[in-house]
Amino acid sequence: MHILIVEDEVKIREVLVAYFENEGWKVDFTEDGHEAVRKFDYEQHDLVILDLMINGLPGEEVCRKVREKSKVPIIMLTSKSKENDVMTGFHLGADDYVVKPFRVKELVARIHALFRRVHTEPEQATLVSYDKGKLVVNFDTKEAYLNSAPVNLTSTEFKLLSVLCSKPGKVHHRNELYYHVQGYRYKTDGRTIDTHIKNLRRKIEEDSKEPKYILTMVGSGYKFAFRPDA
Repeated sequence: MHILIVEDEVKIREVLVAYFENEGWKVDFTEDGHEAVRKFDYEQHDLVILDLMINGLPGEEVCRKVREKSKVPIIMLTSKSKENDVMTGFHLGADDYVVKPFRVKELVARIHALFRRVHTEPEQATLVSYDKGKLVVNFDTKEAYLNSAPVNLTSTEFKLLSVLCSKPGKVHHRNELYYHVQGYRYKTDGRTIDTHIKNLRRKIEEDSKEPKYILTMVGSGYKFAFRPDA
C-alpha cells in the first residue's frame, strides 16, 4: 500500500512514517498543500493522510482537489475538533476523521479496517438495477449510475449505499451502519453517518429533500426503499 502523508508537524510526520513503514507500506510525505497535490498527480497513492492546518494550500482545498479526480480514501488528521469542522471534512469527501492528539496504533488500526471494507468482495450480484433501471449499482467496479449517468461516489459513500441496498426494507441503525461502513466499532452520536447519508442522497436522489431511495426511520436509522428490478 502506498500512502501520502500531508502533515506539517515534523515529530508527528516522523512517527507516522516509522509506523507505516513498519507495516510494510510505502510512504510519501510533505508539509505543503501545493506539493501534496503535485505528488498525488504524479504518484499512485492508495490512501491520503491529510492534516487541515498545513502550509501553502489549505487542507480543505487539497481534499477538494484530490476528490475531484480520485475516489482514493482520505483520512483527515487535525486539531480542529469542533462539530462543524468535522462535518465540513465529510462534506468535502473525507472517509474518516482523526482528532489530535491521537494514538498512532489506533490510526493504524483504522487504516487496516478501512482497507478491509474497501476491498471486501460483494456477496450480491455484480450489477443490480432499481426503480425500473433508474438507479444501477455495479458491486464489482464499485460504481453507481443514475439515469444512465455515472455518480461520483467516494469509497465510503459507495460502501454505505451497498450496505443499504443489499437488504431492501431493512432498517439499519446508525451504529450498525458505522460499523459496516468504517470497519470498526466507535461510540458516536450518529451525526457522522447522517452527514454521509446527506452527501449520498445529494448524489443519487432526484430531490435530496424528498428522498425516495434512502428513507429516514425516525428514532431508528435508515432503510433502502426499493427492491432490485426483476
